[in-house]
Amino acid sequence: MWISVIYLWTINVLTLLAFGWDKARSRRRRRRVPERRLLWLAALGGSPAALLGRWMFQHKTRKRGFTMWVLGIFALQAAMIYVFVVSFPAK
Repeated sequence: MWISVIYLWTINVLTLLAFGWDKARSRRRRRRVPERRLLWLAALGGSPAALLGRWMFQHKTRKRGFTMWVLGIFALQAAMIYVFVVSFPAK
């Protein structure tokens, strides 16, 4: 149990840092973090941080396709958590 909590905290911190780093790089017109990498971080469990990073940094908000992917990943992960919690209730 604790390993999964530590993993989720770590992946979410890394995702938030990646979004912040990408925004800072975009302001300086430097080489950016690829969208594919940002989406993979979200898919690996960092979707809450991806949504938070988009809001905090006002980043990638105009990219409709990217937004749909992040929201889809978040919805899928939320549904999986719901099914897991309902299927295996705490005793």
